[in-house]
Amino acid sequence: MGSKQQAWATICCSLVAVFLVTTTMSCKGAGGLDEQEASLFVDSSKSRQIPQTLFGIFFEEINHAGAGGLWAELVSNRGFEAVINNTPTIEPWSIIGDESSLHLTADRASCFTKNIVALRMEVLCDNCPPGGVGIYNPGFWGMNIEEGKTYNLVMYARSPDSMELIVSLTCSRPSGALKNLASASTRHINLSNWTKVELQLLAQGTCRTARLELTTSKRGVLWLDQVSLMPSDTYKGHGFRKDLTYMLLDLKPRFLRFPGGCFVEGNWLSNAFRWKETTGPWEERPGHYGDVWNYWTDDGLGYYEFLQLAEDLDALPIWVFNAGISHNDAVNSSMILPFVKDAMDSLEFARGNAESTWGSVRVAMGHPDPFPLKYVAIGNENCGYGSYRGNYMAFYSAIRKVYPDIQIISNCDGSSKALDTPADFYEYHNYTDTAAKLFIAKNQFDKTSRSGPKVFISEYAVRDGHNGSLLASLAEAAFLTGVEKNSDYIQMASYAPMFVNEKDRTWSPDAIVFNSWQQYGTPSYWMQTFFRESSGALIHPVTITSRYSDLLAASAITWQDNEKSFLRVKIVNFGSGAVNLTIRATGLQVGVNTKRSRVTILTSGNVLDENSFSNPEKGYRMQQKPCIAS
Repeated sequence: MGSKQQAWATICCSLVAVFLVTTTMSCKGAGGLDEQEASLFVDSSKSRQIPQTLFGIFFEEINHAGAGGLWAELVSNRGFEAVINNTPTIEPWSIIGDESSLHLTADRASCFTKNIVALRMEVLCDNCPPGGVGIYNPGFWGMNIEEGKTYNLVMYARSPDSMELIVSLTCSRPSGALKNLASASTRHINLSNWTKVELQLLAQGTCRTARLELTTSKRGVLWLDQVSLMPSDTYKGHGFRKDLTYMLLDLKPRFLRFPGGCFVEGNWLSNAFRWKETTGPWEERPGHYGDVWNYWTDDGLGYYEFLQLAEDLDALPIWVFNAGISHNDAVNSSMILPFVKDAMDSLEFARGNAESTWGSVRVAMGHPDPFPLKYVAIGNENCGYGSYRGNYMAFYSAIRKVYPDIQIISNCDGSSKALDTPADFYEYHNYTDTAAKLFIAKNQFDKTSRSGPKVFISEYAVRDGHNGSLLASLAEAAFLTGVEKNSDYIQMASYAPMFVNEKDRTWSPDAIVFNSWQQYGTPSYWMQTFFRESSGALIHPVTITSRYSDLLAASAITWQDNEKSFLRVKIVNFGSGAVNLTIRATGLQVGVNTKRSRVTILTSGNVLDENSFSNPEKGYRMQQKPCIAS
């Protein structure tokens, strides 16, 4: 078969290139007096297999990544249950009308026992204004409604007064007037008792900042609860926003770590992620306030949905559960058993059969087969807490006894000294405040002892005050070439965070930026696409010869795809000068298809360039061109 070599190189300080050849080649840089000479030698006769799990993704409910993002629910605070900073609120729901025509109160009148709050709407007008009075919800900074698409509304309503409710999707015009995009009525539905109302709305226009309206023109009292609006065309019908899911799929992730991060811990244990509260029918989920990132989530994206997402991505789930520790309080090891029982129940939910207590809950939710949960992390960044080791050992012993195949991940860093507790992996987080620091870190695991647990670099990124620059992605790429080189010891690695809603930039930079209807990848996202074939590939030793070599990083892999053999060499130039690069490879077992040899360059006009919705490729350009082979 023909063989292709892909090499990834920077030809000047703002370039990263990927070459697709398998023999000696020369690629010109930008030219100039400061141009450097470099040669790279790939010994393809020597190889080691990279773990199948090496590169994956990490999802945390941060920056409204799930609520208002990947999870396609359009209604914010759908159950009127939100509590923000210990204060109950129905926001962002707002009134249509005025106090003389409508009175709203939240009372404990719901038909659901776990989320008892419902909205009481008392209509006071006999001759209500045109269009009626009621409430509206703007969603998460506006609902994206597209012409010709259908949207499924589900809500629970009760009224002793036989009231008719009009459900509408509307859009604000420049004049301030509202344009109706879709509407439906409850006219023929009996609401004398709590009733589940299901309506389908077909959009007659497109609006990126639409809102949902519930209105009536008849005097009386109406109770509402659990109002949901979902697009009918979510990914595989599983509730995930398609465009954002496709971006995840394009990374070919081998694992999905979820649901955090600090989101797992909470500032206080009372606000930590509770997996049991996120399972079962969505209407019965109480939701909770994520007090680390300061917003309410209805938990429509719960434990089950995360497991489903991993399956949809063909990625192994890595479940991070609370270790009885938050940022401000902790459970003593002598009292940790309820938390251990909770964790064991979560494993039974994922892996148990239909006859088991929690396996039957999963089956009832629509997934009869067990999920392939083989990795768990006990806590997040908790090693420095006094109770962590005792708590950890209680979890470890219980899991190892019942599920000996599950790989257990410790929060304690074993890179500088041996762990004092057993583990299959230890987590390592690497955030740097400059790109230079992460570039230097590419060699940090070269001489680390190979004894003891393997490494999971579950969070890495350059946090240099920018929103995702080319310079940051170059340093991250160099770091990942070191991860590949040390993949006998480093078994998994994931960038963090994955998503940010442009309206909630609590943490930056991130890999993917989105709003209600569009998205773009930062240079860090596109950098990761160069590594998507690395998991399971063969890595080969490389040698760089140049006076400039301290500012270069490289790796070389081969892999099979559709019975064809590929060689990819990735090279990062972190310096300020252009480079004339010659690549040589020996030991290849097949010939070279020079016609299909290519150089792909990740570049920009300035290393500090960033992407935006108006210019989604400013921070990077993907250039492909032939490379001369000899």
